[in-house]
Amino acid sequence: MTPQAATPAYRRLSVEQRRSQLLESALALFAHRAPEDVSLDDVAEAAGVSRPLVYRYFPGGKQQLYEAALTSAAEALRLCFDEPREGPTAARLARVLDRYLAFVDEHDTGFSALLQGGSVVETSRTTALVDGVRRAAAEHLYRHLGVAEPGPRLRMTVRMWIAAVEASSLIWLDEDKRPPRDELRDWLVEQFTAVLVVTAGRDPQTAAVVAALAGDDRD
Repeated sequence: MTPQAATPAYRRLSVEQRRSQLLESALALFAHRAPEDVSLDDVAEAAGVSRPLVYRYFPGGKQQLYEAALTSAAEALRLCFDEPREGPTAARLARVLDRYLAFVDEHDTGFSALLQGGSVVETSRTTALVDGVRRAAAEHLYRHLGVAEPGPRLRMTVRMWIAAVEASSLIWLDEDKRPPRDELRDWLVEQFTAVLVVTAGRDPQTAAVVAALAGDDRD
C-alpha cells in the first residue's frame, strides 16, 4: 500500500493567539514585499492555516488584515521612541534611533511602502496611522527636550528632523543600507543638534533648549 500524505494538523490556539499568529505572518510578508504583492493565500501559507480561517478572523479580507498589521507595526514604531528620561539627551536619542533603524532594517520593503504611499491598499486610515506615529515621536522629543509647550519654530524644527529621519531611512535602504547603521545613527543625532542650533539663532525658546543640551554634555 502507498502511504497517504499526512494532513497538516492545526495547533489549537485561543482566538487572540490565532489572531496574533496571523498578524505576525502578515507583518513578516509585508516587511519584504509591497502590500499589493501579498495575497491572503500567502498569509495562510505562511501561518500554516487555510484561507477560510484567515477570512474567519479578518472578514474584511486583505484590506482589514493590512490595516490590522499596520496598526501593529505603528505601535512597534511608537515604542521605539519610548525612552526613559535618564542620562544625556544625545545618548537617549541615540538609543531611540538604534531601535528605529533596527525596525527599518527588519521591515525594509514594508517600511518603504508604508512611508512612500502609492499602495493600492492605502487609505485615509492607513495614512492617519503613519501620521500618528510622527506626532507621537514629536511628543516624545519635546519631553526629552524638557519643553511642555513648544512654540511654532521649535515644533517646525522637530517635525522637519523627523521628516529627515524618514527620508534618510528610505535613502539608506535604496543605497543597500550604506553607510553602516551606527554611522547613520550618529549622523542623525548630530543633525538634530545642528538644526536646533540654527533655529536657536531666531528663537529664544530653542536657544534655551540648546543651552540645556550643552549643560547635558558637561555633566
